[in-house]
Order: sequence, then structure tokens, then C-alpha cells
Amino acid sequence: MMPGTGWRDVPGLHPALAIAAEASVAAVNDARLRLGPGDLAEPVAMGADATPTMRVDRIVEDAILSAVEGTGVNVLTEESGWVDRGSAYTLVMDPLDGSANAAAGVPLSAFSAALATDGEFTQALTVWTETGWRWSAAGETSSGLRTSGRTSLDGAALSLLRPHPANPQASAAWWRAVERAARVRILSSSCLEAALVATGATDAFADACTDTHRLVDLASAVVLVRAAGGAVRDVHGRPIELDTDLTRRWSGVVAATPELADELADCLAQAWRAAA
Repeated sequence: MMPGTGWRDVPGLHPALAIAAEASVAAVNDARLRLGPGDLAEPVAMGADATPTMRVDRIVEDAILSAVEGTGVNVLTEESGWVDRGSAYTLVMDPLDGSANAAAGVPLSAFSAALATDGEFTQALTVWTETGWRWSAAGETSSGLRTSGRTSLDGAALSLLRPHPANPQASAAWWRAVERAARVRILSSSCLEAALVATGATDAFADACTDTHRLVDLASAVVLVRAAGGAVRDVHGRPIELDTDLTRRWSGVVAATPELADELADCLAQAWRAAA
């Protein structure tokens, strides 16, 4: 699905996904009108994922939780963690991915969520906050998504999390991938970068062995990219599965094809091990 804001008209999409997306975008826009960058970025708590919660994160998540309460779904969310309503459906969401971008006024942030049915990720919706562009998938059916189809790392267009110079193993892995790519971008919004793989705008996105990704960063990508013909991996081979412990971490690899996902994950892992 390309530009637009009609999230409720996506065939087969659970209403909780659309309701949450609408609440997120409205809350972000309202917060920007009322508060400046410093207030939006101010740490106000510690999230369930053991990272600081910015004020804008708290505002957006509270709005979503209030909006979806009537749907009866369980919720697993970045700041509040696990909200158990005894449902077979669980909304795994990042209310505002790219919070630092959103607070600073950089137009690269997103709402992103996957719906798990009896523990399996079955639907997903990612919305680019600043434009209203959205990408969705229900089961194996996507709303017009198709990856680039690239199978080789050499010459690929990559999006990567920032390098960590204080971590020599991660830095070595990052540079190994960069050396083989034709183009590299750092957008600081994992969910948005993963969605761009699903559209074919970039070939792959990865965390170079820093174990930065939480489930809320990858859940939507598992559904969107799979429906578009791609694959999601963890550099170290760990399964990306529903788990209510948000302190669990992955080094995610999101790629246009299973072949590229495996090659990129192997490239990063080999460089990481060699630098040990």
C-alpha cells in the first residue's frame, strides 16, 4: 500500500492495527504542536525494554493503549510491556519507532505493529508518521508489496544501524558489509527501513551484531517482508518469535530474498567472529 491514510479499508486487516495506527499518528502530530524538541525528547521513565522512555514515546503509547482497549486484544508494547487480556490475538507494537527523529523534527519515524494469532505473526501494518504512507500484509497477502529481488550482497543498497566504534567486533562487521555494498543509508528508524525493503526501495537492512533490535522492531517486518518475497533473519541464528520479555535482543537482518538474508547474516557473523 502506498500513500494514503485509509488504514481501516485494508482487506482482512484486524481493526486493532488500524485503530492503533490512527491513534499514533494523531498523538504525534498533537504533541509536536504543543511541545518543543527538548520537551519531546525528555526522559520520563524506564521502559519495559530497559531503555529510557522519552516524553513523546509516553504520549503516543498512552494514546494507543486507550484507543485499542475496546478491541480486547493483548498488547506487547515498548514502554509498558505486556498487557494480558486473555485474547488469542496479541498486538506487538512499536508506538513510535525513530523517537529521536520525531522529537528533533527529522521526518523519519513510524508506527509499526504485527498481530500474532495464537503466537504466530499473521498480520502487520507500518505507517510512516510524517507522510501517512502505509504498508500492510495479512497472511501471505500484501498490499502491493514486492522486494527488489536481489540475491547478492555485492553491489546491494543497504540500510544499517549506526556503527559502534567502541565495539570493535560490531565495527568490523559493519565495515565488512559496507565494503561490499554499492550504497549505504542510516535512517535511525528500523521499522521504516524494514518497510523500505518490502517495497523494493532498498535491498536489505541490518543490525551489525550489536543486538539492538527488540521484538517490537522486527515483528512487523517478519510479516511484511515475507509477504513481499523477502526474509528476516538474526545474525546469530536465533528465532524471531513471540516473547513477552522485551529485554530479549536480536541482530536483525531484513532482506529482499532468503539468499541475500543468509549471505548478509553470514558476512556480518564471520567478520564479528574474526574480530574477537
